[in-house]
Amino acid sequence: MTEQKITVLGWIATVTSCLMYVAYIPQIMSNLNGEPGNFLQPLVASINCTLWVCYGLTKKKKDWPLAIANAPGIVLGLVTFLTSMMAN
Repeated sequence: MTEQKITVLGWIATVTSCLMYVAYIPQIMSNLNGEPGNFLQPLVASINCTLWVCYGLTKKKKDWPLAIANAPGIVLGLVTFLTSMMAN
């Protein structure tokens, strides 16, 4: 695979990863409406995303697609976790 195709693949994966974390928004809304979901999965996802963002940004040649793909998971995972705890 050419370097250009690998770059395109990386950015497509970045977009789909971001969309995966945007999928937390309905759970956040349910949590805020008093219908709490499971808190463990979004908490672990947030920790995992934090580690990947740190990894991507601390490499000598920063891995921007990796960091950008996981950044929404930190915020939305934590918000989902916190709202599920508040709803309990």
